[in-house]
Amino acid sequence: MKKQWFFDRYCGQQFAALIEEGKLTELAVEMENGGDIVGNVYKGVVTNVLSGMNAAFISCGLEKNCYLSMEETYTDYTKYDGTPVSTSSKPLALNVGDELIVQVTKPPRGNKGAKVTTHLSFVGRRLIYLPCTDFLGISRKITDEKQRENLLKIADKMRMGNTGEGFIVRTQAPFASQRQLKKEAEYLKKLYAEMQKRAVNAPVGTILYQDEELPIRTMRDTFGDDIKSIHVGDEELYQKLLALIKLRDDIPEKKLIKYNGERSMMKEYGISPLVYDAVSPRVPLDNGGYLIIERTEAMTVIDVNTGSYIGKDNLESTVFEVNVAAAKEIARQVRLRNIGGIIVVDFIDMANEGHRLAVTETLKNRLADDRAKCNVLPMSEFCITQFTRKRTGCPVLSLMVKTCPHCAGTGYVHEDIFVLTHLRAELLDCFADGFDRAIVDLNERIFNKIVEEKTFEKELTTRWKEKKIYFVPHKTYKEEHFTVRGEGESIVSLPERAQLLQ
Repeated sequence: MKKQWFFDRYCGQQFAALIEEGKLTELAVEMENGGDIVGNVYKGVVTNVLSGMNAAFISCGLEKNCYLSMEETYTDYTKYDGTPVSTSSKPLALNVGDELIVQVTKPPRGNKGAKVTTHLSFVGRRLIYLPCTDFLGISRKITDEKQRENLLKIADKMRMGNTGEGFIVRTQAPFASQRQLKKEAEYLKKLYAEMQKRAVNAPVGTILYQDEELPIRTMRDTFGDDIKSIHVGDEELYQKLLALIKLRDDIPEKKLIKYNGERSMMKEYGISPLVYDAVSPRVPLDNGGYLIIERTEAMTVIDVNTGSYIGKDNLESTVFEVNVAAAKEIARQVRLRNIGGIIVVDFIDMANEGHRLAVTETLKNRLADDRAKCNVLPMSEFCITQFTRKRTGCPVLSLMVKTCPHCAGTGYVHEDIFVLTHLRAELLDCFADGFDRAIVDLNERIFNKIVEEKTFEKELTTRWKEKKIYFVPHKTYKEEHFTVRGEGESIVSLPERAQLLQ
């Protein structure tokens, strides 16, 4: 599958988009200053110890204190094959005021601060160096047994007898010579040594190590042979990527293309509308079906619908075809939107057990291409499938949208009858407080509704018969917003647009 990468930077942001088979499959946005903090190493101080949870909160100079589990014995690299050489069941012994070096493994989310570890890792193109973890691992995408055995032996030798450290062999390692692997290992060890020197006199909150910026990380972690082209919309960024490609031997320089057009590169290549689709809850399928993707605090829920697809044979085959198409699209969507955590899919009911297994296998096979680890459970008798996807960075939704000030993030606004009921109660309170006149500022459409439907006719002819209500309609007011104030003087100062309702 040929890939096309697009990189650009503007408005203080960096953008990366991946197109596969004409479809947007990955999207990342990061601030140039203070972007993704995962991988950053900080000098922190313990601010609180929770004995009942075997955890501690660490101040690292971030907005929220970070969470550290004191039971960590080694870093959990579950997407790699390998067994720790030794582990310790003894938890960390921490006290308030202790200073320590930690690395961010999960970004802040909602009201939660970042999650950190004391088991540091330094990522290279072919290796990951673990200075504090006795672990040798290898990527599962390297399948040749002899090659795996040889690479693990090389990695073990690079520890130079130091069993307190470890290495993970990455997917691109087989395409490097032993000399190149050794050179990279020495470079990563040097990074760690320099970081330790800086940490000695650094104040708490100092960033001791920071990973590469978004485009550089993307190119570092991307395999080269399947890249068709790399388009860059910024000259400075182009030069950085060109220097990186010259250090590699798997991407020809001619594949790096500097965009010199007058228009926006993302718009010129048709990527912009695909980006906007990435935050829509409704996702159409090519056969006429569609998905509804909804994120909650605990999980993400995906509903599969047949839509306009009516099939050709019978209901079971129609449903099966929609579910297979949905499984393929779901794998793309969770990767594109960077959805992590628990994901629950409500597939359309299928009676055939073979069809259920086939849909599950389709989902597993498509998720296998995802760089984030995914674990798919068997489909239930109700055709519900649950799977998890490791959280990496921030979801695209949180980068592109913010909480609606009108509905406070619920996705709903009040019905007219609710607004009118609330307004009536406020008017009753106003007159009960001894006022004879009330001035109401409100939305223009709500005012028209009150007049046309004679909403308060009963009150105006009975309990409000001796009262006066002045309405001031506003086009800019939200429909559920209004203010009521009482006037007791015989002469009332009113805006020019005020209209009396008696």
